[in-house]
Amino acid sequence: MEPRFNLNTNELGAKFAKRFGNASMVIVQSTLPKATQDLMTLRVSQINGCAWCTDVHSKDLAHAGESSVRINLVAAWREASVFTEAERAALALAEEGTRIADAGRGVSDETWAEVREHYDDDQIAALVALVAQINAANRLGVIVRQQGGSYEPGIFAEITG
Repeated sequence: MEPRFNLNTNELGAKFAKRFGNASMVIVQSTLPKATQDLMTLRVSQINGCAWCTDVHSKDLAHAGESSVRINLVAAWREASVFTEAERAALALAEEGTRIADAGRGVSDETWAEVREHYDDDQIAALVALVAQINAANRLGVIVRQQGGSYEPGIFAEITG
């Protein structure tokens, strides 16, 4: 499957991508653990079938020293013993926030209570923003058929650093 369009080579698309990336810095610089951020974005990207984002977040996790066991088990996190209770709450929020149309109820009260138990208000704001932003990023990637496989960890460091 060939990519349909490269947003970064289009003037308007490039402007949007820059502002979209800048918005993510609020989340990246929050106190929400980076591993939790990447586990969530990997799981949402898997659900949405975004090859580019799945490539990025799985490689970023590996580059940061995350074990292959945890990376590989993100897709089946409910049946895995390698995630903390806080990570499980974040992953549940990510899934329920992504599958709003499928579940018809949005995020359950049970999941919200688990999130409240493990995260402070600033971290919850980051969690909610992260779910919204990765879903938007996935939609961009899927619509234009942005292919996965070529991402190299660190290529965004000069942009975000």
